[in-house]
Amino acid sequence: MGNSRVIVIEDNRDLAFIFAESARLASFQVDVVGDGAVALEHLQQMTPALIILDLHLPTISGLEVLHQIRADERLTCVPVIVTTADPILADIVRGQVSHVLLKPIDFTTLRQVVVRTLLTGGPAESAGRG
Repeated sequence: MGNSRVIVIEDNRDLAFIFAESARLASFQVDVVGDGAVALEHLQQMTPALIILDLHLPTISGLEVLHQIRADERLTCVPVIVTTADPILADIVRGQVSHVLLKPIDFTTLRQVVVRTLLTGGPAESAGRG
C-alpha cells in the first residue's frame, strides 16, 4: 500500500474523530474535512487511499461530492465508504461505493470495514447498522 492517506468527510466532530481513529489504527494518515465544498478542494490536491464520506454535509451534499469523485479520472478507483442514517440515500449510492454503513456505526465494525477496504479495495457491498 503505497498511498497512506485517508480523507474523512464528516461534519459531526464526534463521528469524524471516530472515523479518523479507525483509519489511524490501520496506520494511515488522516485528513478530516467537515464541509462538501472544502472536501472537493482537498480532493483536487490529493488522491487518497480511501474516502469515508457522510452524505449529509453543509455547502455541497455528500451525494454531489460522490458524483464529483466518480467523475474525476484520478479518483474513480479510490474506494469510498459512505456513512449515512438515511436508508433511502444508502440504496441510491449502494452500487457506486465500496461500502455503505448505516448510522449509528460502532467503532469495531467501522475499523473492520476500513481495514478490509484498504487491504482489498473492498467489494461493492453494504453493511447494516454496526
